[in-house]
Amino acid sequence: MAYDAGGVGVYVTYTFVQTMNTLIVNQSVIDLGASFFTLLTATVEVDGTHMSRHSIYDQLVCRIWLTRTPLWGFLVASTYGILLTALDRYTAVIYPIWYKVRAGSFSATVCTRAQQ
Repeated sequence: MAYDAGGVGVYVTYTFVQTMNTLIVNQSVIDLGASFFTLLTATVEVDGTHMSRHSIYDQLVCRIWLTRTPLWGFLVASTYGILLTALDRYTAVIYPIWYKVRAGSFSATVCTRAQQ
């Protein structure tokens, strides 16, 4: 499992026994981040009227915080995590023999990047 600092990225590669547990733990970590940023954006208000174009701090606040990029990144990653878990469960229920044989080589990559 790996995370990317530039956006929200998830890389999962595990065997059959650990796949579902890994997806659940991964979803929990992503939802924790989404909850943290939801709480943070609800409590911290930044007035953008007095910002300068020449200040690096103001540029970062404007491009990252006021657009709520971390929050939306975690929410999108959470959605993809739920879809991946649903796909895993669907495959396990509809094709149980194939899933048991092929799950050892199960590999999934979910990466999201905020576009500017």
